[in-house]
Amino acid sequence: MAQGKTGEWEVVIGLEIHAQVTSQAKLFSGAATAFGAEPNTQASFVDAGFPGMLPVINRHCVEQAVRTGLGLKARINLVSVFDRKNYFYPDLPAGYQISQYLQPIVGTGVIELDIKDETGAPRRIGITRLHLEQDAGKSLHDQDPKRTFIDLNRSGVALMEIVSEPDLRSAEEAGAYVRKIRSILRYLGTCDGNMEEGSMRADVNVSVRRPGEDYGTRTETKNVNSVRFIMATIEHEAARQIAVIEDGGTIDQETRLYDSAKGITRPMRSKEEAHDYRYFPDPDLLPLVLDAQWVEEIKATLPELPDEKKMRFIEDLGLSPYDAGVLVAERETAEYFEEAVGTGGKTARDPKLAANWIISELFARLKKADKEIGQSPVSSGALGGLIDLIADNTISGRIAKDVFDEMFETGKKAVEIVEKKGLKQITDTGEIATILDKIIADNPGQAAQYKANPKVVGWFVGQVMKATGGKANPKLVNELIAKKLGG
Repeated sequence: MAQGKTGEWEVVIGLEIHAQVTSQAKLFSGAATAFGAEPNTQASFVDAGFPGMLPVINRHCVEQAVRTGLGLKARINLVSVFDRKNYFYPDLPAGYQISQYLQPIVGTGVIELDIKDETGAPRRIGITRLHLEQDAGKSLHDQDPKRTFIDLNRSGVALMEIVSEPDLRSAEEAGAYVRKIRSILRYLGTCDGNMEEGSMRADVNVSVRRPGEDYGTRTETKNVNSVRFIMATIEHEAARQIAVIEDGGTIDQETRLYDSAKGITRPMRSKEEAHDYRYFPDPDLLPLVLDAQWVEEIKATLPELPDEKKMRFIEDLGLSPYDAGVLVAERETAEYFEEAVGTGGKTARDPKLAANWIISELFARLKKADKEIGQSPVSSGALGGLIDLIADNTISGRIAKDVFDEMFETGKKAVEIVEKKGLKQITDTGEIATILDKIIADNPGQAAQYKANPKVVGWFVGQVMKATGGKANPKLVNELIAKKLGG
């Protein structure tokens, strides 16, 4: 709920996520799709809207859409239709966009968020449909003070538009939903999810209403290209609408843009209704008919997806829901973790210990170095090697952090660093006992306090660690202190 001057308001949010299909060619032409090419070097006659040029469907893009629909647990429509969505804009040279409307390739589905509702169950957000469409070109307004240039490299690029039901109720939920969709697409390999390069963006629909009332008038903020900006758009637009209504005004149904520099939305144009686009089936394209067996074959190739992997990590590996959720959020992180843990009987490492090292230690260093996990100087195998040294008491957990720092800086393996610097843990009971005897003899006052105040044990542990350069086995130290001081 959002709070206004006159009471509570419910924010109603629906998202239209535009995800670029991972494909080397466009939806209806063989032109390339690589990011960053010189303007208009990746546009065919079809993409440029030349008269008489006929679109030819890209089978791989269709397969990617089906794969995505299956990954979203949505209904696959074996018959779908491509329509012409007619509107004029300079970067749409044909004067229409080939899209899908009433008969999309993917129907309804549901996404579960890692957010609980009032009953304690996971929030479930409905998906209305996923349809295929071609992207428009790009207008360049900053190349010349008096002219706008057009780059058609994106024209015709295959997009999957994933339309949610208006089930989201807060910026937090919307952020979680986008992250979940992005994660699934990246696991599937159907979209790289790179929002900075424009391969995933969202149109944000927002309205407000009093709790229990009918939906209010919505606005649509176009092409928001980061999760942070999506959440900021919702926060600002909801507050703006509430203020307008409470001041006696009305909300216009319109398209808006998010100004990230000012943190506000501003009007772009009045919002068209679907009939304004004059949708009709594209006469150059037959209905798309899928073979049910082909769909089943695609389904059989799906990877283990985030929800299933999270459940396996919890049930089979004993991880907490939080740790499992963090590790499965990105496919690369989950793979790193599984490689670090290893597999099979006695050779498998402690999953909880591996999870702690990745989440607490590795992530902190990666963030400080501004690196992704795929750029980590410490490979999954190298981290596994460090965990082995901790598990067999070669080094202590404290020493391991110093070793890990050097591994991250140099890329060297843990065993190499430990051998070179003489960091092996002291597990010789006699050696530790000799050191402890001297500390007790030199500090009779502290020894006398031990029985009255067991917390003094921490002081003795610290002194032993100081004397051994942190290399004494902490468990042995505690056992010897208890034995010698009568604890």
